[in-house]
Amino acid sequence: MAKESRIAVVIPCYRVRQHILGVLGRIGTEVWRIYVVDDCCPEQSGALVKDSVTDPRVEVLFNTENLGVGGATLNGMLRAAADGAEVIVKIDGDGQMNPEHIQQFADPVTTGLADYAKGNRFFDLDGVADMPPVRLFGNAMLSFLAKMSTGYWHTMDPTNGYFALHGSLVGVLPVTKISKRYFFESDLLFRLNVLGANVVDVPMHSKYGEEVSSLNPLKEIPNFGVAHVRNFFKRIFYNYFLRNFSIGSLELVIGLVLLIFGVIYGLTHYGTSVPATAGTVMIAALPIIIGGQLLLSFLNYDIQSVPTSPLHLRLKRIAVQPISIDKKPTEAQRAQD
Repeated sequence: MAKESRIAVVIPCYRVRQHILGVLGRIGTEVWRIYVVDDCCPEQSGALVKDSVTDPRVEVLFNTENLGVGGATLNGMLRAAADGAEVIVKIDGDGQMNPEHIQQFADPVTTGLADYAKGNRFFDLDGVADMPPVRLFGNAMLSFLAKMSTGYWHTMDPTNGYFALHGSLVGVLPVTKISKRYFFESDLLFRLNVLGANVVDVPMHSKYGEEVSSLNPLKEIPNFGVAHVRNFFKRIFYNYFLRNFSIGSLELVIGLVLLIFGVIYGLTHYGTSVPATAGTVMIAALPIIIGGQLLLSFLNYDIQSVPTSPLHLRLKRIAVQPISIDKKPTEAQRAQD
């Protein structure tokens, strides 16, 4: 098989014994290799695959400790990249993601349209109707936060785990810094934006059956919120002050200064015994109005600055080597955190 068609599939496994064989059986011949990552599964899903599947494309990896869905996926991605995969597609082992759509996810990457193609269950009303109400509400709330923290304003469904990534990006991603648990997909998007990778959405439907998610929304949503706020400030610092300085940087700084000055000045002159003069009111109001307009201009600039040029095309002549998530990051990789 030609190198340009090397599509590798990574399947993290944890409590998926009832579904994993069915998922593997539906993967088509377009896939070059399949990496099943047993994340210390208490049901021994990896052992089941190793004993039951004779497909030579399948390789079972065993984590020595539970790393979470992100950690398991990263281990599989590192192995796939080291073996020479051009495109790495991640699907879950619980049967919610249709393996027959793997080629559909890989196509934007193989054709040079994008670096990263992710699923979007909000594309049409039928897909939304199939989603359980709790998941629908949670994803809708998190999507807005993710737009701000990742910088990919044109995407939806940030927690969608069905994605395809160009293999060359594994070597430049700070894999030791990416969240290993439920925030994995959102944190990966943030890291991709810092690198300048192009991301596209792929419309999809998910199948929701009797599988039980180990994610506790009441516990994880506050954690997601804090993580999104942290990534937002990091992204702004990286993209507008550390690695670049643009008109957007000026709009943000001047807008914040004027807005804060206007609010403080207005509050200090509010409620005094002497009525405020027209000049006092204007000194407070004008900075607030102008500052607000500048911040809106910055927001528009940020929305228009979504990466549109595939990064992997620029990396073709650069030799990059992926590192293990167990190794310490290099100085260059520390700069991305």
